[in-house]
Amino acid sequence: MSTSQEPMFDQSVLPIAPALPTSSPAEHWLGELNALLSELETASSSGRTLPPVFTPAADDQLVQLRLGVAAGLFAALQCKNAAIAGHALRVSLSSSAWAMKMNLPEDERQAVELAALLHDVGMIGAPDHVLLKPAALDRDETAVMARARKMSREILRRSCASEKILEIVEYIPAWYDGSRSGFPLCGEQIPLGARIVAIVEAFDSMTTDCVYRPARSPERALVELYECAGSQFDPELVRLFAEFCRDDQIAARWETAHHWLHTLNPAEVDSHWGAENVSLPHAEPTVDMLFQARLLDNMYDAVVFIDTAGRIELWNRGAERLTGIAGAGARSHLWRPELLGLCDEKGTAIDAADCPVQGAINSGVQSLRRLRILGRGRRSMVVDAHTIPVIDQKGVAQGAILLFHDASSEISLERRCQRLHEKSLKDPMTQAANRAEFDRVHEMFVAAHRQQGVPCSLLMFDLDRFKHVNDTYGHQAGDEAIMSLVSLLKSCCRPGDLVARYGGEEFVVLCADCDSATAVRRAEQIRKSLGNICQSQMEGRTVTVSVGVTEIQPGDTPDTMLRRADRALLIAKDKGRNMVVQLGSGIGEAADEAAPAQRASKPKLFHEQELVTPVPVKFAVEKLRGFVADHKARIVSIGGNRVCLEVDPPAEPCSGGADNRANSLFIELLFEEQRVKNDKVSAAHNAANEISWTKIK
Repeated sequence: MSTSQEPMFDQSVLPIAPALPTSSPAEHWLGELNALLSELETASSSGRTLPPVFTPAADDQLVQLRLGVAAGLFAALQCKNAAIAGHALRVSLSSSAWAMKMNLPEDERQAVELAALLHDVGMIGAPDHVLLKPAALDRDETAVMARARKMSREILRRSCASEKILEIVEYIPAWYDGSRSGFPLCGEQIPLGARIVAIVEAFDSMTTDCVYRPARSPERALVELYECAGSQFDPELVRLFAEFCRDDQIAARWETAHHWLHTLNPAEVDSHWGAENVSLPHAEPTVDMLFQARLLDNMYDAVVFIDTAGRIELWNRGAERLTGIAGAGARSHLWRPELLGLCDEKGTAIDAADCPVQGAINSGVQSLRRLRILGRGRRSMVVDAHTIPVIDQKGVAQGAILLFHDASSEISLERRCQRLHEKSLKDPMTQAANRAEFDRVHEMFVAAHRQQGVPCSLLMFDLDRFKHVNDTYGHQAGDEAIMSLVSLLKSCCRPGDLVARYGGEEFVVLCADCDSATAVRRAEQIRKSLGNICQSQMEGRTVTVSVGVTEIQPGDTPDTMLRRADRALLIAKDKGRNMVVQLGSGIGEAADEAAPAQRASKPKLFHEQELVTPVPVKFAVEKLRGFVADHKARIVSIGGNRVCLEVDPPAEPCSGGADNRANSLFIELLFEEQRVKNDKVSAAHNAANEISWTKIK
């Protein structure tokens, strides 16, 4: 075997001892270099990539000399995947040659050689379909590869490797800026050997044909290293590696191979694998371990241990009892929300992004959520899921603990309590709020609207002639009429309003942020709609409703507001039913109280009513003269058919002070005469058939 002195690539492509590009000149240099890469990629053939190191026999001899008693580990990796084993040997030789050029101490260089040679030994446990996949890896496959990296350290630890080798192997995947999770060290804190092997490994991987992509040219690989300098790789080491690549790489490997063949001492080689390098576990479990194992096995709640790769490490008997899945079948499998049909309380499936286990590992914060799972017999059940992250002394997440507590009985009790609470607040028949709930809400309603200075209204509904309906058509007809009214009230309500059954056929509606004008319009809409509903229990007839409306006024209490609405309802009943009557000026009139002159010039309307009497207007006027005389009223004005009167209050002692004295009453009368024919009298007496009606407003 002879070495080739031909350099790997044109030395003119790289700058001499370049510093880390941090400014616009560096960006200009990278731009020019990228412009050359297309030509270089075309010119590069597969022979320009790093070739197999030596002959298979020579490779085996080198590995045997370098690893000594641990050569069997490399042989196992070689049997699993020869390409990965060849990659490890190339990385080890190149790392050793580079370390020699940097004049690293001998013990440091040996640790780098051994760590590079065996850093991928954990790939023995990775499935072939992942290692040989020609496309990008998905999330689960990436987790498998991450687990294989951790397996490398565990295999070497159990093979009695030195702590220095274990530390290098552990931190080879770490990023220089610390952005890769799972590694507490960053920057210069990362072992030098790990930073060296990470750069050499990346370069060899990029310049070698793989199942998922063809080899790149060395020039392209170096550009990739520079682009990742400062984030994934040590920027100073990237610069030194670029200088190292100016030399003949194959000659450097031959120099390292010569060193292994002629200078390695077998006793010194085997010293790295001595049993004294690691502390062996106790042959028997400690008392603490026995207590913990006993506790886990006898807990009623389900306990699941999951590592950072998503693999289930423990599935206790409580989990078996809750889910019906045996522990032997669950352990070593990947945890997925689909395993138990994980859903939120509403039954929406939880995906991997919202999984509490992954959230606890990523955030380091425990969580408690109520979820649904498929329990024994694949029946849906409610559980309280408590997820706890497991973090080591270095602050690195090692996995999560998932506890499931069966909350089905608690849910049933909570639902029963909720139903009882709702029953205590609602009318059983109509499901509207009952009188007690109305009184409670009304008090808060008035206090809140008075404090905020916004209007609110109270509507009081009473079905007309309801007793007649019950007596004539039965109580079923009365119930149907009540339900028709309640349905209309609920449909016209807005968020924040309250419909309550005040008693019997009486209902009240609290309208939030609603003035009297709006409340009257809504009441009219409900009144008209109810009059158009045919009642089946009443042979298609309809029912009517009378409504009293009032708006909150300054100084109102729940009692005064309710009494005013009730008075308006009584007026509607007295005036003939099936109408809406509104009383009270509302909170918007408060500003008028500050203007006495204006208030005096425009008295408030207290009451308005229309009267009809079957007499001519002149007789009605004569009756009015008697009223004026009896009550000592003053005639303020007379115009056409309109008369305005003022009546003083009776002279009675007043104990309430000047503010409580009675005010004068202004009365405005409007006369209107109508003549109506009496059809019962013969047409011969037509002149005498007309009857005079006087309407007074």
